[in-house]
Amino acid sequence: MAWISATYLVTSTKDEIGRRAEALALEQSVEMPLGAITDRRILSTIVARVASVEPADERRFRVVLHLAAATTGGDPTQLVNMLFGNCSLQDDVELAHVELPETLLERFSGPHHGIDGIRELTNAGGRAMTCTALKPQGSSVEKLAALCETFARAGIDVIKDDHGIADQEYAPFAHRVAACQAVVARIEGETGKRPLYAPSLVGSPRSIFEQAERAREVGVRAVLIAPMLVGIGTFAEFTAEFPEFAILAHPAFGGGRISPVWLFGRFFRLLGADAIIFPNYGGRFTYTREQSAALAEAASRPWQGIRRALPVPAGGMPVERVPEMLDAYGNDVMLLIGGSLLMAGDALLERSRSFVRAVVEAGAQAGKSR
Repeated sequence: MAWISATYLVTSTKDEIGRRAEALALEQSVEMPLGAITDRRILSTIVARVASVEPADERRFRVVLHLAAATTGGDPTQLVNMLFGNCSLQDDVELAHVELPETLLERFSGPHHGIDGIRELTNAGGRAMTCTALKPQGSSVEKLAALCETFARAGIDVIKDDHGIADQEYAPFAHRVAACQAVVARIEGETGKRPLYAPSLVGSPRSIFEQAERAREVGVRAVLIAPMLVGIGTFAEFTAEFPEFAILAHPAFGGGRISPVWLFGRFFRLLGADAIIFPNYGGRFTYTREQSAALAEAASRPWQGIRRALPVPAGGMPVERVPEMLDAYGNDVMLLIGGSLLMAGDALLERSRSFVRAVVEAGAQAGKSR
């Protein structure tokens, strides 16, 4: 029998936590009273087990359950259902960590490109990489293509759509993607640099696959998708169907009571994300330095032969923090700066070039110190 080890943080009292842990085990496995089950096979191989309970802080306990891997059917959506389906409705429970057995890990292919593949696509060598976003929402195709050209001429490695840009009337998907991809192809031909343009894919499963086909037709080599918005099953199927794309996973709709270190750093990687965007500490979000560092490590450290995914910290970072960021993350990272560049107005090209220079120079220092 193969078992998943799932760790939860449960708000409870010392007197109640034993009963609460047993109830959680039933909720996340058979969802019925134990006394109503007469089949011994189900009792011994399907019902979840409480492996341990220990205090986590003054209000919460760390509960480890062993869940039968067989209940997932090897399906990523069902896996999340068995880990956090019903108990996500209980606001006293958080999913903190998950360890999957090797038999289940083998069902996931992981990234097709990962860190090394994205380095090859962008000709980045061993240095840290740069990323920016086409903004703001509401811009015309012509405006977005002009921005894309400025960023590409500055030497930024990956230029992605803002995740809020979809197939709106003011910037239709097909027109926008063709225009922006033509820009990066022209810059590559003129300068020898290899910028990647990553359009945002969002919508129903059918529309996402149709968008991907259009993007492939015009030569796009990278795409942006938010797995929690489009659905875990759709995302997993997409990564299998379009292995030629370097896939940037966006964290939108991924907040809540699931550990971001596991969800973004581990699970998105398992599903096939080549690069994982996540909130950087000290920016617009509330992640601590420890959380951001742990997430980056989960995405990029060796793990059961699964390719390493590229960490992409983002969210309110100015260019001036580049040395600090590379000191924190090292060179296996791609820094995403958007608004801080766009604040430069008419000096956008030089500001973007200064971002590229800062990453190269700080990366060289980070490489020496490690």
